[in-house]
Amino acid sequence: MLKGIPKILSPELLKVLCEMGHSDRLVIADGNFPSESMGKDAIVIRMDGHGVPEILDAILQVFPLDTYTDKPVQLMELMDCDKGKIATPIWDTYKEIVAKYDERGDKAVGNIDRFDFYDEARQVYCIIATSEAAVYANVMLQKGVV
Repeated sequence: MLKGIPKILSPELLKVLCEMGHSDRLVIADGNFPSESMGKDAIVIRMDGHGVPEILDAILQVFPLDTYTDKPVQLMELMDCDKGKIATPIWDTYKEIVAKYDERGDKAVGNIDRFDFYDEARQVYCIIATSEAAVYANVMLQKGVV
C-alpha cells in the first residue's frame, strides 16, 4: 500500500502511467468501445465495474496533462445522426474533473470526430476498458511533464 495514491489505481495501471512519456496518450473507454480490437498495439487494462469519471479523477491526481498542446483531453464527437438525439451530460462531468487538475479548465478539452478518434486510439500507449454505460463517454488523455 502507498499513501496518497487513489485506491482505484491498480499496481498494473500505476506502472503503465509511470512508463508513459511526454506526449504519450491513453484512452479511458466506455463499455461499448472496442478496446481489444483498437488496442492490438497497446496495453489494454480492464477496470470492469468502474465508470470513466472515477477513473479519470484518480488518474489526473498523478498524471500531468500536456501543456504543449491546446487540447490534451479529447472526447469522441457525436455522429451527425446522433446530434440532437443523444445527450452527453458526462462531458460536463469530465470538464469539471479536468478543471480540478488543470488551470486551463474546460479549455483543455476538445472533441474529435468518431472515426478520427478510432484512428488515434489505435496509436495510444494504453486503453483502459471500463463498464461505463454512458454513450460517447470515451476520453483520450495526452501526458505532459512533471
